[in-house]
Amino acid sequence: MTELSGWQNFYVIVGSSAGALIGLQFVVLTLIANRPAVRGQGQAGDAFATPTIVHFATVLLLAAIATAPWHRVSNAAILWFSSGVAGFVYEAIVVRRMRRQTIYKPEFEDWLFHALLPLVAYAIMAGLACVVRSHTEASMFGIAADALLLLFIGIHNAWDGVTYHVFHSRHADRG
Repeated sequence: MTELSGWQNFYVIVGSSAGALIGLQFVVLTLIANRPAVRGQGQAGDAFATPTIVHFATVLLLAAIATAPWHRVSNAAILWFSSGVAGFVYEAIVVRRMRRQTIYKPEFEDWLFHALLPLVAYAIMAGLACVVRSHTEASMFGIAADALLLLFIGIHNAWDGVTYHVFHSRHADRG
């Protein structure tokens, strides 16, 4: 048995949730796609909508990595490290996109959930992957907490995006 075997049920639940939420995001985006186009909307989507899918996909990837039949946790750690670094770089790009888009002025909550928390989550993922051999149990709990953090960030951001389009955009269309 490997260090990962006790985590199978956790990652099946978390990974399934992430996969279902990816599908739901596509449904929601399809439903609002018929709204009149607004200049700069693509930039805002790149800054706010696409990262949500990336967070859900990362959780799905973490679940796949954790449930693969590895002989050692250090093999999974290589992929966790790569995912953490790639996610951190991607989030740096997202921060730049948030600053450049002009359709919406981000508030503190936006900076927290679309920039700061994801940057921290991806940095923690990479860091935990580096110490998984020497601190296996703590790292495993950390990676699991990180997966949940990314899942909850994605849920928050998806909900925030939907409510923005339903309440703000609808009222702006009438105005």
